[in-house]
Amino acid sequence: MNQVESPCRCILCHDYGDSQDRHPMELTTITHVQQHGWSVRTIPEDDKGPGWAYTIGLWHTHRMPELAMFGLNVELSQTCLNELGDKAGNGVPLEAEQARDDVIEGYQVRLKSIDYRWYNAFFGRAIAFYRRPPIPFLQVVWPDRQGHFHWDRNSDEQLHRLQPQLWKRPDEHPAGVWTQDLSIV
Repeated sequence: MNQVESPCRCILCHDYGDSQDRHPMELTTITHVQQHGWSVRTIPEDDKGPGWAYTIGLWHTHRMPELAMFGLNVELSQTCLNELGDKAGNGVPLEAEQARDDVIEGYQVRLKSIDYRWYNAFFGRAIAFYRRPPIPFLQVVWPDRQGHFHWDRNSDEQLHRLQPQLWKRPDEHPAGVWTQDLSIV
């Protein structure tokens, strides 16, 4: 496994002495984690590429991996991540290579372990919250309209533009929208 499980060293569990200098977004995340157990950070689509969303707080609250979803409408992604978070909070595990039928109606999704080398590029607020990565992150991978995933021979080429393959090492990822402007590749 490419991720390390460690005691929580987040800004709620450890005093880093910088609570007076917290960014407003960090304060919102803290409030959401305290009230709901996690927060979902959304990054909307822009002229550089598709949007994505990810959780912050599932590891702190439930010792479950954080989740990320790419390429769908960010509000839909937020809903899907919150549903998975609710299930995790009720004891349903979140595990790498897990197939789930309870996220997008009529479609199966797969949970894939994210290589920690991608964290700085996509999960800055989570890193700020935990201060000590890597914490476990899973990508919620969704299929094309025919139910094919990236790794299926007949998958729609649009999947590769809309979703990165973060289970791969950055140097193994195909060049494209997800790797442009990244110093890690």
